[in-house]
Amino acid sequence: MTHYHFIGIGGAGLSPIARILFEKGHYISGSDMNLSPSAQRLQELGVKVYLGHNASNIKGANVIIRSSAIQDSNAEVAAGIAVGIPVIKRSDFLADLTAGKKVIAVAGTHGKTTTTAMIAWVLTQCGLDPTYLIGGISKNLNSNAHAGGGEYFVIEADEYDGMFLGLKPDFLVITVVEHDHPDFYPTVKSYFDAFFALTRLIKPGGYLIADMDNSGSRKVMDNAPKNTNQFYYGTTAQADYVIDQIQHKPGCGVCFAIFSAAHGGESQISEIFNLPIPGNHNAHNAAAAIALAQLIGLPLDKIKAALESFIGTGRRYDVKSIANEITIIDDYAHHPTEIRATLSAARCQFPNQQIWVVWQPHTYSRTRELIEDFKNAFIDCDHVIVTEIFASREKKQDYSSREVIKLINHKDVRLISDLKNTSDFLVKHLVPGDVLLVLSAGDADQVSKDVINALGGNKGATK
Repeated sequence: MTHYHFIGIGGAGLSPIARILFEKGHYISGSDMNLSPSAQRLQELGVKVYLGHNASNIKGANVIIRSSAIQDSNAEVAAGIAVGIPVIKRSDFLADLTAGKKVIAVAGTHGKTTTTAMIAWVLTQCGLDPTYLIGGISKNLNSNAHAGGGEYFVIEADEYDGMFLGLKPDFLVITVVEHDHPDFYPTVKSYFDAFFALTRLIKPGGYLIADMDNSGSRKVMDNAPKNTNQFYYGTTAQADYVIDQIQHKPGCGVCFAIFSAAHGGESQISEIFNLPIPGNHNAHNAAAAIALAQLIGLPLDKIKAALESFIGTGRRYDVKSIANEITIIDDYAHHPTEIRATLSAARCQFPNQQIWVVWQPHTYSRTRELIEDFKNAFIDCDHVIVTEIFASREKKQDYSSREVIKLINHKDVRLISDLKNTSDFLVKHLVPGDVLLVLSAGDADQVSKDVINALGGNKGATK
């Protein structure tokens, strides 16, 4: 048994690794500045979680794994180095974590959390007991990680800090690729170069599955090694898995057909799929999961049954409450493409209702770099509230949401910097029939909680 200590244990990157190692029988401890829901879940399992960083927290550790956000000056990093304990980033640990498994990696700027969760759920429902690591809580699996006994390891391949370059996938799914994380990838070229490098890590004879509708994904495929088995999904007829007949049902999810010629012969309709979750983008996410599942030989009827019972992941179009006939939804969208996709899904689901949006810009660098795309990202909603920029790993800057709000093209957009004031404003102005979406990769999900409490609690919330 090894004692692993995690600095930043409550984050989306480290908490699932900690859970997998705990389930494998190792001793796990960790620290974080705040007790996040993921950290609380680990505590409930029996993991020792320290609030705050202190050199004494690493006592007894054999290996220290640090979050990308943790600086060299951190007290626990310094203490570990001083006594000769290996202090590594998650990318350096992935080879050990995935050893002995067939690795299914899901990468992309958008859609990777949901697609990873879909694949993990399909494999689980098909009895394969996969190990999985997801960047959010799967509502079906009630977890973000599991150390399975089966041969497959399904992992969300996060590009930030080059994490995914620690992987050697047998199967690589590429969803949508466009420039993001300018704090780490300052140019478009540097961002795409990382994805090109990832494709070169696919094991010889492995599989690459990509979205043909996205120019970035096609660019990655075009630059991939030719010793891989390559498959496309998308709405174009040239795809190996063609998405067709997309329909949106108000109050429900998305319905679509898949035509497949991936295994030779004429293209034939395979099935009509009825997803409980809405949006064109989720039809694409599901197509990726279908392609992967068919390529590893799973029966279509079981794939269909699993996907039609898939209810999503936490903070991804996460319906938190329907109280006083007001629907409240949390979403992690923090990139303009994600915002447009989420609002399009909401407009399909609620075509005749007033849609309110609270947007918390995430990091100064992303907000500055993508401001031209943020300008027109809110066309599918009726009211927009912009809160102050969530700095995350960046230092506070003079640039603020005051500059941002002047550029947003919308008939009703306002700045309310403070989250409590935002909640108070919404409680006064929301009326029965309204829909509230809180778009945040930071702490603005507190707005949802406050509004729900003010309206009388969770009534009809999706579990």
